Amino acid sequence: MSLLETIKGPRDLDALSKDQLVQLAAEVREFLVQNVAKTGGHLGPNLGVVEMTIAMHRVFDSPRDAMVFDTGHQSYVHKLLTGRQDFSTLRQRGGLAGYPQRSESEHDIVESSHASSSLSWADGISRAFSMTGQNDRHVIAVVGDGALTGGMTWEALNNITDDNARRLIIIVNDNGRSYAPTIGGMARFLNTVRTRKSYRELYMSSRKAFDKMGGPGRAVYRGVRGGLHGFLSRFSNNEALYSNLDIKYIGPVHGHDLVAMEEALRQAKGYGAPVIVHTITDKGRGYEPARQDAADQFHAVGQIDPETGESLDSSSVASWTSVFADEMVRLAAVNERLVGITAAMLRPTGLHRMAERFPERVLDVGIAEQHAATSAAGLAFGGMHPVVAVYATFINRAFDQVLMDVALHKAGVTFVLDRAGVTGPDGPSHHGMWDLAILQVVPGIRLAAPRDATRLREELAEAVAVDDGPTVLRFPKGSVGVEFEAERRTEDGVDVLRESATSDVLLVAVGPMASVALEVADLLAEQGIGATVIDPRWVVPVPRSVIELSRGHRLVVSIEDGIKVGGIGTRIRQDLRGAGVETAVTELGLPDEFIDHATRGQIMFDIGLTAPQIAGDIAAMFAGSKVPHVGPPKKSEG
Repeated sequence: MSLLETIKGPRDLDALSKDQLVQLAAEVREFLVQNVAKTGGHLGPNLGVVEMTIAMHRVFDSPRDAMVFDTGHQSYVHKLLTGRQDFSTLRQRGGLAGYPQRSESEHDIVESSHASSSLSWADGISRAFSMTGQNDRHVIAVVGDGALTGGMTWEALNNITDDNARRLIIIVNDNGRSYAPTIGGMARFLNTVRTRKSYRELYMSSRKAFDKMGGPGRAVYRGVRGGLHGFLSRFSNNEALYSNLDIKYIGPVHGHDLVAMEEALRQAKGYGAPVIVHTITDKGRGYEPARQDAADQFHAVGQIDPETGESLDSSSVASWTSVFADEMVRLAAVNERLVGITAAMLRPTGLHRMAERFPERVLDVGIAEQHAATSAAGLAFGGMHPVVAVYATFINRAFDQVLMDVALHKAGVTFVLDRAGVTGPDGPSHHGMWDLAILQVVPGIRLAAPRDATRLREELAEAVAVDDGPTVLRFPKGSVGVEFEAERRTEDGVDVLRESATSDVLLVAVGPMASVALEVADLLAEQGIGATVIDPRWVVPVPRSVIELSRGHRLVVSIEDGIKVGGIGTRIRQDLRGAGVETAVTELGLPDEFIDHATRGQIMFDIGLTAPQIAGDIAAMFAGSKVPHVGPPKKSEG
């Protein structure tokens, strides 16, 4: 039996010797490589936090001491040490989640994987412990250096340093990368700490001291000019700005030295007040393919060969992201006003290709979606046309800025939302299911949902040509799939994909749901029900021809992969009533609930959004005479 197999909970670590802990760390890394290679997942980040997580669980008493991971993709080692060692169905239905999940274990506190929130959680939890007299309980927040680029981190830090009577430990896991190399002034400062000669000499001298003293040697821990005040002052060169901050600082600590890590945490624990422990780690540690991956050091992988790190995905079909990436380069080559902006996700959103061609016209603002949106408004005012590319789930964080900074000022900014709709294995916090409902309430916004690669290119070009307000282009995760040409296009840009000789059902497909709608039409035809299928292309505002086509049908069914509460179907219903059209409307979409991790296909079946299910429901409505008859369709289509 391996050492790892004997660890059923954190207290099993207590009796292990130094040599056994080193062996355990090696076994954990081997376990991660072999298992994540089979299922896919976040490999690089977890290889980098092995010793740190072991030290955390030896020094602190989870779950009595609350551990918060920012972000949760670096919690795999935590799962292993808290008794969850069946990774065979990681990120699959019924298996372990890819992030902390309360239903899995009492050791998991915060489920959301949106970055830069851990310090606010830690602030609140530690205040609650203090207010309820639980002064022997600690809160440990693990925050990556990339999360320090998020404004919420600094809002929390401002409040944490206002009250020093709490047992709160902040571990800054500094590996110089979030998804990719961390950017900005803070990153540059941390890099000088990480690479300066004094740090290397300090570490080596401390290890010599350890050998002589029989203990870890306090010399390894050194404040930077008197704590965080000096730490931040050296970063900003502005002593006055941070003069009121008062928090202990330990570091930098070698994050892969178990003895040094453990001693640093014990020292932090003993302060009885907020402490920052600055630990320097290597993302992808111990796995050479990850270390050689300059792009993101195997931040997130699909199925791979564990020996070589080569992907086992043989698909040659282009992804939505790659189509967008190539089109941005093409558009930027002919339009010098285009600027790309992303929030610490240059490669995941595809903007890296534009950055390679036009480096001066691509901005990575770090994990700061709010800043990205407002900065884009400023760029638009200055004569540029920014394209802000983020995951759909992360646009939620910048809603106020889209509303008040971009839309109110009629700024020509295009937001490109990758991973829209059901994303699958990443679970509740990563489904991009709220964007349609949230953004359509923004006055003057125009929102497009391409059904295939051709329409993505087409609609992106149309979006960046708009300079009097915000535009949005959203598309899902994965391959673009089959293309569907329209039978005709109306004057206001609606594509009629299938036109029925009868006026029974009008299927309004949002984006990639077009393929489902066409299959529904085929199934209905077999039952004698005629269905017209349209793709509005631009779903907000609702094109006039959608209203006119609806007027001539007995039933309108909207199909979208966003939440149906306040979704596009609701907007169509309201606009129909406003135009005096009495055609019945059925809105199909995602339920207003958090959807657990599973494959996209499993989720779509569960919520009834497969073609056979939709066709069956529509047929049942006609069979039950729940659909009124209407007159012949009108010729006018806007």
